[in-house]
Amino acid sequence: MAIQAGCDSGLRSIDRRTEALLRDTNARLGRETRTPERAWPDPPSLTERTALRKQPDTVNPEADSLVFAVAEESRDVAERLRSMQEEDTKSADAMALDLPAALRQAQLTAREFLSAEEDYILSAIRLLIERHRWEPRLFATSTVGVAGGWDDGAPRSTLNIVNELAARKQLPFGGEVAARWVWEAAEDLRRNATGRYVQSSRIAVDGTIPLLRGAGYAAQESLIQAERNLVYAAREFEDFRRNLFVSIASDYFGLLQQLDGIESQEKQLESFEQLEARQKAWYDAGKLPEIDVNLAANNTLNARASLANRRESYVLALDRFKVRLGLPVRQAVAILPFELAIPEPDVTLAAATELALGFRLDLQNQRDRLDDARRQVRIAQNNLLPDLNLGAGVTLPTDDDAREGGVVYELDDLRYNAGITFGLPLDREIERLQLRASMISQQSAERAFARFRDEVVLDVRARVREIERARFNLVLAEQRVDITERRAEEQEIRADEVDTQARVDTANDLLNAEQARDQARTDLRNSVLNYLLATGQLRVSRDGSLEALPGMAP
Repeated sequence: MAIQAGCDSGLRSIDRRTEALLRDTNARLGRETRTPERAWPDPPSLTERTALRKQPDTVNPEADSLVFAVAEESRDVAERLRSMQEEDTKSADAMALDLPAALRQAQLTAREFLSAEEDYILSAIRLLIERHRWEPRLFATSTVGVAGGWDDGAPRSTLNIVNELAARKQLPFGGEVAARWVWEAAEDLRRNATGRYVQSSRIAVDGTIPLLRGAGYAAQESLIQAERNLVYAAREFEDFRRNLFVSIASDYFGLLQQLDGIESQEKQLESFEQLEARQKAWYDAGKLPEIDVNLAANNTLNARASLANRRESYVLALDRFKVRLGLPVRQAVAILPFELAIPEPDVTLAAATELALGFRLDLQNQRDRLDDARRQVRIAQNNLLPDLNLGAGVTLPTDDDAREGGVVYELDDLRYNAGITFGLPLDREIERLQLRASMISQQSAERAFARFRDEVVLDVRARVREIERARFNLVLAEQRVDITERRAEEQEIRADEVDTQARVDTANDLLNAEQARDQARTDLRNSVLNYLLATGQLRVSRDGSLEALPGMAP
């Protein structure tokens, strides 16, 4: 229990240090960034039986033990389907979700968000590990050994006990220094009654420092890279949050569009039902042929089928949205309308490009990783240098003449050593190959950065044009709706002069126009968000909501 308590205390300390490191990193990135705050369960028990089983149980019953219930063909299929489709959307305890609520939920339970958080946290832990390697590290070892043999045919054995307490520290520009306290005791097991017990101890400090190969910043490469990797991870996490905002908003707007499509389909169905009833009445009065009634009835059936299909598509999309947010599939959810107050930007292609090249976090990561590749070339060059290492040590032992030295040390017994080791670079073939490989990798990284930068430019230019295209399509779609609605009104006024096919064509055209308008509205919302994302101007607050930029408010 004491070991477990110590383990838990140590893990809590790690969590605090990790969170502090993440806060410091985020503070340099921006005030709106989010620092992961996670609570972790206790380490799993090693006695979990299901995890230790060599042959886990399999559930696979025989066919004759299964039951298949046959549905009655006379059942009310339409009502049953409608009930299934509305089960999780019109429940009294349905969770109401608008866009802000969906974004907040995504930052609480979305699996992809939690995974991104964990990747960021792991980068901080890797840096803490690397930093600890450069801190003074304590070691304590105890060794008990028995040595034996024969002396002129007589058996002889000796008990040896060695205790060592040491502290090691890596030096900033290469090398290591170590301080050790060693206590040794030996006893002749066969003659322990004759005073053969011997004990001594010593204090020693020694170190090595490279002067050429492995010296300087080359010695700190692992620490430098770990520090930079955490900055990359912070940018990637913040960039992920922005991409997640746009993606969740796009899914949400898609659901709203589907709801609008269902509403338009319901209105069309109602129109077709009214048309069918009217044509049936005129047929009964002998004013219309039966073909007009059948045409109206067929379109009513098609509209009902289309409505059922649209509802099913919405339910499936809603279930997928719930899964993405990390909600149970059986959780009833009602999507509420929300108008995102975000105007269209007035920007040129050149200005948008400059914004993207200056602000994009992923581009900054690519640029800094190019510096990493260049640094690797310098390190490879350092590895070609000769070995020139300085070594020195000081030892203070107990009195050699004393059988039991205790812990009494005299400066008169001080011992020291120092030396320089020079190694000629006679075989540096592997290092030369590594230098050439690092140079090739640098050139590859430069091309990759140039390509990524060009793709950023292409992306942002396309995003600017997409806003204008979406607005243009919306204007045209709204005009189509207006024209078709006026046509439908005119046909309603002249109902006795318009044939059934013309009424059906108008209803279909109106439905298509409304769908095109809804699609254009969705495209316009998404295009503005994608523009902000592509230019690096999108700012997401800590709760996942959009931070308005100066000038956005009307």
